[in-house]
Amino acid sequence: MAGLRATRSRQRGHPGPAVLTTALTLLSALLTCCRCAESVKPSNIILILSDDQDVHLGGMTPMKKTKALIGDAGATFVNAFTVAPLCCPSRSSILTGQYPHNHEVRNNSLSGNCSSLLWQKGPESQALPIYLSKQKYETFFVGKYLNQYGKKDAGDVDHVPPGWDQWHALVGNSQYYNYTLSVNGKEEKHGDSYEKDYLTDLITNRSLNFLENRSPQHPFFLMVSPPAPHSPWTAAPQYQKEFGDVKAPRDGSFNKPGKDKHWLLRQPINPMPDSSLTFLDDVFRKRWQTLLSVDDMVEKLVEKLESMKELNDTYIFYTSDNGYHTGQFSLPIDKRQLYEFDIRIPLMVRGPGIKPNQTLQAPVLNIDLAPTLLDISGLNLSSVNMDGQSFLSQMAPSLRNGSARPFFLVEYTGEGHPTTDPACPKLGPGLSQCFPDCVCEDAYNNTYACVRTLDGKNNLQYCEFADSESFVEVYNLTSDPHQLENIVKKVDPTILQAMNQRLIKLQSCVGDSCRDIK
Repeated sequence: MAGLRATRSRQRGHPGPAVLTTALTLLSALLTCCRCAESVKPSNIILILSDDQDVHLGGMTPMKKTKALIGDAGATFVNAFTVAPLCCPSRSSILTGQYPHNHEVRNNSLSGNCSSLLWQKGPESQALPIYLSKQKYETFFVGKYLNQYGKKDAGDVDHVPPGWDQWHALVGNSQYYNYTLSVNGKEEKHGDSYEKDYLTDLITNRSLNFLENRSPQHPFFLMVSPPAPHSPWTAAPQYQKEFGDVKAPRDGSFNKPGKDKHWLLRQPINPMPDSSLTFLDDVFRKRWQTLLSVDDMVEKLVEKLESMKELNDTYIFYTSDNGYHTGQFSLPIDKRQLYEFDIRIPLMVRGPGIKPNQTLQAPVLNIDLAPTLLDISGLNLSSVNMDGQSFLSQMAPSLRNGSARPFFLVEYTGEGHPTTDPACPKLGPGLSQCFPDCVCEDAYNNTYACVRTLDGKNNLQYCEFADSESFVEVYNLTSDPHQLENIVKKVDPTILQAMNQRLIKLQSCVGDSCRDIK
């Protein structure tokens, strides 16, 4: 009791010197910490998303500046994949961190949920920019959004997706001239003047203007989505004579028959006629030409960040929505197929904590972009419902711990026309993306789901089609990197059964369960 009374007595009186010194020390430390907390803000983020840029056929070759300024200055992921090899479902996966079976955007059509009212009420209302906005990021979007965006049946140009502070989005699919933008919900029409209207350069200039005028009190998220190298492949005037001697690569599966593959791959003429070869070579060159303006864009953005002294505190991601093919398995030009040339994408990242000149083998998916960006922002990832996982630990192990996934899902729902193409009556209804020689790139039953395994020991792909044949394709990419031989009839049935069971689980997975499947 005496001790307790003595303590109370000191509490009622003046504090002793030791207590006063301790209190002042704590107060000083507290004020210092508060000032630190005020000055430290999350890193800035720039996401550059090109359109239809392959990596399998040399799609990064024209981009020397980008490789030097992002890849050489950071990490290059050599096993990056899209979970759906088509613009709208892929972009929807990037924005939500979800597989298509969860965000329910199946293809590029409005009926396939591309920028539909259902998308707007559901997945778009819980997408990446909303979370970054809550993390006090200033958000800016410029370029192509989703293929059906801005259409009359999809909310028109008035619709500005939530989470974006500033919005400069292309109405519809990629163009270079004569397009319409939604600028914060207001229609803005453009013509065919290179200086005023060339879309890639306009995107560059508006991005630079945003960086110049942003609020320095907040971190920023800038999503830049140029049209290149998507059709109509209109290069800037100064680049229209570049790559004059370049042709589409003739190796691998180029101009090979689609033997033992899904019927859509068995219908092209083989060998391809000279007219087709001339056409796809021209497309290949023009794609590269359009990318030179994107390469200039990357250089200008990096120079701007450097001049603002923000470069060392900014993560810059460079990637594409899907791959592409030019003559593989005698298909002229497109994406949408399950093969490596369509599902592999470029991915390079630089930023704080990322050592330069890294080449990383871990498989990374486009559904991993959103959780990675949110991880950078400081958000607790357990609070979001995403199928992907952060790959910050792969490129910056000093910042995060984590592990790579050994397998993943690729899924696509085919598009077709309900009526027969008059130019190709023998093919019947249900097809789309048809060329003059009646070679079609898509169909209703070009609907498939694949398990892609890449774990250091196994490099496999197992795919099932939702068609009348219940067609299955299996490839060992270690021995057959170009997927020339479907080995479904040679594989041990127990392995096929295991792959089938894994596929079933992946096709119904949600959130954590997509990452926990064994």
